[in-house]
Amino acid sequence: MTDTDTELELVAGSTAERVPRRRRLRNIGGWAIVVAILLVGVFITTQVGAKMPAGTGSLDPEGVGDTGSMALANILRDQGVEVSVYRSRSEARDALREGTTLVMSNPYTLTDDAFEALTAPADRVVFLSSGTHLLNLLHLGSSGAGTTAPVSADCDVPEFAEVGTIRPDRMFVPADGVDGCFRSGDSAAVLVADRDGVRYSLVEGSRLFSNAYLADDGNAALALALLGQTDRVVWYVPSYADSDIEGTTPDTLGSLTPGWVTPAILLLILAGIAAGLWRGRRFGPLVAETLPVTVRASETMQGRARLTAKAADAEHAAAALRDGSGRRLARRLGLAVHATTDEIADAASDRLRVPRGTLQALLGGPLPTDDPGLVELARRLDELETAVERSTQTQRRSE
Repeated sequence: MTDTDTELELVAGSTAERVPRRRRLRNIGGWAIVVAILLVGVFITTQVGAKMPAGTGSLDPEGVGDTGSMALANILRDQGVEVSVYRSRSEARDALREGTTLVMSNPYTLTDDAFEALTAPADRVVFLSSGTHLLNLLHLGSSGAGTTAPVSADCDVPEFAEVGTIRPDRMFVPADGVDGCFRSGDSAAVLVADRDGVRYSLVEGSRLFSNAYLADDGNAALALALLGQTDRVVWYVPSYADSDIEGTTPDTLGSLTPGWVTPAILLLILAGIAAGLWRGRRFGPLVAETLPVTVRASETMQGRARLTAKAADAEHAAAALRDGSGRRLARRLGLAVHATTDEIADAASDRLRVPRGTLQALLGGPLPTDDPGLVELARRLDELETAVERSTQTQRRSE
């Protein structure tokens, strides 16, 4: 072998050693670019979300959208009623005096003690929406089957004598000693109760009193009958910014372990990464092996679907669809896995700003007994899940 051949071999060997090194450097550089792009995207999203204006909620007296109630507040002012809007419960409580009506939507952001302190000085309290907890707290009744058929007052409350008919969305079953007006069967759209000198009135006004529907039927007349009985209205708008609910952080594995455990785990991770970089180059590429049998995960689902279809059991299939949808909705809304239908409907209604009665009928109403009804139920459940998913993504971006 000549000296020229030896030099060529040395050059070829050094070149072969440099090729894998350059390839590793290119891979590291590519991952560094990806990480930098992700960090820039997170920064931009955070800045945009922090600068987005906060929108008003449902039945907000200063809201100009379809779900707001500015039209109702203006009608009250035109009738000579002084309407004062407060977003602080302490300011709203200080503003209460004799001859004043306290108006609010469901105070889900307040504890029971804060709610009692807020309503204690009031003579008249009107709730424009309600949840299951509020109904139980005031012993007013329970949720009933919703209806959109026209109903009239049909009760002894004189304020509602000239209201006419309304088309409520959510109905309630009044408890003993509670007057139920605008009835349909055993359910009523408006509940009125006198407790310890305080008159409580409750109605689901998300549809009745919003800007989009206030002019329909007798909605405006009902609003004046509820809110226009005094010369002054204190309208309190609940929000998480004014909440007195203090979250508690449960003990985690990190808080229960000694302080040296975390550094030791990090050191082991770094050691594993270093060992992988050091010894990983000795391993060749992965070899794909053809398995003798391919089992698809969808076969079990398809088999159960064929059995249900063969049995023509639409009711059983609808129950399975509703159960799965309820679990997914509870997870996306931050509720417990075993949350009740009323809790899921209340949370979804607050998130989507839609009437609660429609969601309660969808998630807890009678099950379909034929294939067309099953298809319609599946379509509506899919639309509800899609809407909740989109609202969750929008809220995360805004935060």
